[in-house]
Amino acid sequence: MLLAGLALAGASTLSRAQTLSTDGIYELRTYHVAPGKLDALNARFRDHTLKLFAKHHMQSVAYWNQEDTANGQVVYILAFPSRAARDAAWDAFRADPEWQAVAKASEADGKLVEKVDSVFMRMTDYSPHLKLAR
Repeated sequence: MLLAGLALAGASTLSRAQTLSTDGIYELRTYHVAPGKLDALNARFRDHTLKLFAKHHMQSVAYWNQEDTANGQVVYILAFPSRAARDAAWDAFRADPEWQAVAKASEADGKLVEKVDSVFMRMTDYSPHLKLAR
């Protein structure tokens, strides 16, 4: 239920041909933002990270800013065909020289994220199978 509602909110991040599946794994990530760094973290996602996620076959479902915390949070969901595919994608992403350069440049004045929480989810068989279209 949670993922179906979140997926509806993030429908525009998926391409016309993509669907949400009960077969894959979903990763819910929460970034606890360093003081004063929310705008910089949002800019890094907007300008660089999402393109690199796509390059490494990391399917973005949706992104949010949680505003009822002291420094803000970035919360997002990625979809993968399997846990092994997820692990391989993250390994390739972290090893990508372009990502390493972006991370270094964006953190020249200090870390943007204090802590990352990650939760793995499988969609239930009673979740709506959404074909998302623009």
